[in-house]
Amino acid sequence: MGTLTNPPRSRGGGGEADGGGVKPALTVKKQSHRKRSVDEARSLRRTMSLPEVLLWKELKASGLGVPFRKQHPIGPYKADFCCTENMLVVEVDGMAHDLGTAPQRDSERDAYMMMKGFAVLRVPARDVLGRMAFVLEGIRAALPPLHRSAVPLPAGGEDLA
Repeated sequence: MGTLTNPPRSRGGGGEADGGGVKPALTVKKQSHRKRSVDEARSLRRTMSLPEVLLWKELKASGLGVPFRKQHPIGPYKADFCCTENMLVVEVDGMAHDLGTAPQRDSERDAYMMMKGFAVLRVPARDVLGRMAFVLEGIRAALPPLHRSAVPLPAGGEDLA
């Protein structure tokens, strides 16, 4: 369904009763998938779990040197935390991720995100609650090295000759 429109109103002004035009158009728009996805992500940002809130606070204050987004839409999914700059997704998994069909859904979700070029790091919620330094070190290790040269640079401006 698209936008329904009526013919333009005449410049004479007034409504149908005085012959000055037609009633205003009713606009009906189908909400796009992207708009729905963004709206859902905004809602999820306001209702994060305790481990997600704590990790978000640490990601913002940790000095990892890269920006993260929370509840970032990637296709039909929302990544708990996403560093688009380094294509890294961090998912906080509570006990529900071990039950029923959740492992299969998580696997499909990870495959989709990897197909889109993201690395996915799954972090148990219990580690976020009890071993935050360990979690942050794991995230740091998953990020590419920043501005490191594989070969040591020559000292004192020496040439490589």
